[in-house]
Amino acid sequence: MTEGETWRRVAPEARRFLRGRKGALGRLAAWSLLESAHTFLGGYGVARALDDGFLAGRTSTGLSWLAAAAVGALLGGFALRGVFAGLADLVEPLRDGLVRRAVRQALHRAVADPAHAPDTGAVSRLTQQTEMARDSFAGLLLTARSFVFTAVGAFAGMAALAPALLLIVLPTLMLGTAAFLATLRPMASVQRRSLDTDEALSDRVGSVGEGLRDIVACGGQTAAEARVEPLIAAQERLARTLARWAALRTLALGTAGRLPVIALLAATPWLLGHGVTAGALAGGLTYVLQALLPAVDSLMTALGSAGTRLLVVLERFCEPLPPAPGGRRAPEPQALVHAGRPADAAAELRGVTFAYGPGAVPVLDTLDLVVRPGEHLAVVGPSGIGKSTLTALLAGMLSPDAGTVLVAGRAARRDPGATGPDRRRTLLPQQAYVFTGTVRENLTHLSPGPGAAGPGDARVLRAVSALGAEGLVERLGGLDGEVSPRLLSRGESQHLALAAAYLSPAPLLLLDEATCHLDPRTEERAERALAARPGTLVVVAHRVSSAARADRVLVLDGTRAVCGTHAELPGRSALYRDLVGKWNTSTDG
Repeated sequence: MTEGETWRRVAPEARRFLRGRKGALGRLAAWSLLESAHTFLGGYGVARALDDGFLAGRTSTGLSWLAAAAVGALLGGFALRGVFAGLADLVEPLRDGLVRRAVRQALHRAVADPAHAPDTGAVSRLTQQTEMARDSFAGLLLTARSFVFTAVGAFAGMAALAPALLLIVLPTLMLGTAAFLATLRPMASVQRRSLDTDEALSDRVGSVGEGLRDIVACGGQTAAEARVEPLIAAQERLARTLARWAALRTLALGTAGRLPVIALLAATPWLLGHGVTAGALAGGLTYVLQALLPAVDSLMTALGSAGTRLLVVLERFCEPLPPAPGGRRAPEPQALVHAGRPADAAAELRGVTFAYGPGAVPVLDTLDLVVRPGEHLAVVGPSGIGKSTLTALLAGMLSPDAGTVLVAGRAARRDPGATGPDRRRTLLPQQAYVFTGTVRENLTHLSPGPGAAGPGDARVLRAVSALGAEGLVERLGGLDGEVSPRLLSRGESQHLALAAAYLSPAPLLLLDEATCHLDPRTEERAERALAARPGTLVVVAHRVSSAARADRVLVLDGTRAVCGTHAELPGRSALYRDLVGKWNTSTDG
């Protein structure tokens, strides 16, 4: 693949990533402007100190201008602190996104072709290449930003002192830069071959390592070495080639870095003869030596190493996923519509039968159910009757033995070739999922991730308030507090998970005993908040109060299902009448 093809593949992903982080880019640019001011004051202060101060016999004026230049240096140091904070807001999301993509690519390849050998090259992408991309991106962004804003300050200073300085500095600087840029494409080609060889070597060593005991037992060391050594030798040759190109790059760098100084010194008589003062000439040299040349040196070093390496690494993460077995992607499930039934139902079961095994009694038998958008449905029944099975079918975790399960008009169980999260529903099981991380991370992990606008702190705090979890969040140290799952009670874990579900964009929420460890008052507040949230709520209820709050109640009794309101069901279902009596007796006791 040529460099042009590589850029065409990487560029759309890069633009999408940067568009989603305009705020971080704006903060980085704002802090960098202070560096422009620092650069401007550095050369301009020296020029004014000479022309208006020391050469004019006014020492105090000269010292004042030098002090102004020193203040500019302090300003630049202060700006650097903000620059690194802004840099982190861009670099860390890139690394996290690449890790997720590497895992997704490996899983997709395994699912698309289970018989194929494991993708051991994924180990290199997940570890070495993600860190390589992170470090390269950080270095490239830091130096490119520094060069741009340093050049702005330096060129503005030269224009303010004497525009003739730009006529000498700019052409020589551009000549050296062009010589350097000519080395980038061949270096990128060598870098790509080096990474290809690295992945092949990782794959080969992994396969040899798995059978190392048998290789030694059978005396196959020579054959094994013959498979690995050519790749090691190729990697060595590529390293030498990279070193040679690095030497040429250093020569081009020296041209770009030293030629402007030589040209400026050689043009001194001409500049002085055309009205350029000694102070302006000294200021121009200050700009070149202390600002432009270090910035050019850093930029070219970063482009020559980090830039080419970053482009080649990102190419691997932008590779298209392999097709599903059969040579093409399996089609997306199509919407199915029964006559007289709305295609926009939140969820629908049509004649669904499910049993755990060929000879087992069906847990659900020809069940028909339509859950309307915005509805609050409670599911009740004895333990083991099929309530959790029903939520697993709606969540797409199980496939029915017969019948159809639809969510938002499409098959609930996704095609194996589908990638990315299914935003149609969120399932909260009885065992709440919390993880080591900040409170904010635990509350927002079900919300849109990188590339989409996640919920801000204000919305997160509103969710915490709606669920009545302010005390828990405060005890954990606020949104930035660290969560240790083993130190939370089961009720506290469920409380955090419910708040995360509240923030989820999924229009269908499935709660499978997800409130069983909460006290009745907290459970009621949570369920009312989740029911008031835009979308549909399906709750496996374990208290009569939970069923009474629902718009409708589905009763599963193992032989037939009855659906109706809490008020009408005691007259239609003996099981529901008994359940209500037991719940009430338990509450009274």
